[in-house]
Amino acid sequence: MQHKPQKRHKALQPLSREHHHGLLLSWKIRSGFSKNIAPERIRTYANWFFETHLIPHFEMEEAHIFTILEEKHELIKKALADHKHIKGLFAETEDHAITLSKIEEALEQHIRFEERVLFPEIQKIATEAQMLQIEKIHQPESFEDNLEDVFWK
Repeated sequence: MQHKPQKRHKALQPLSREHHHGLLLSWKIRSGFSKNIAPERIRTYANWFFETHLIPHFEMEEAHIFTILEEKHELIKKALADHKHIKGLFAETEDHAITLSKIEEALEQHIRFEERVLFPEIQKIATEAQMLQIEKIHQPESFEDNLEDVFWK
């Protein structure tokens, strides 16, 4: 099924770029598996990405984006449940290969949900003042990758 790219409001574009990096994390995990990289190496990178990029991203969304819709809104409940689930997966310390597989899948599904369902809904409902507020608060950062171990290359 072909998805038409959504025209993203300028205020949400930095978050969509961050989503792109999240999808790349999922791709890097899959790539690492396909190259038979030790799961511990992949996990080290994934943990770094989680701490450096995902946690601040989740916090930004929860504080400033999700609040545009009501807390009881089904889409917000799903997004918050996804965040909680993904955080829980990163807290797992057992089998790295299984956990990474779950992280890769959950993260990709969550990002697709936010991009295809949640953000379009937020764009429909948000006032221009709310969008300007998001723009002010969330300045796009230049993405700094961790290139100590580029196992995916």
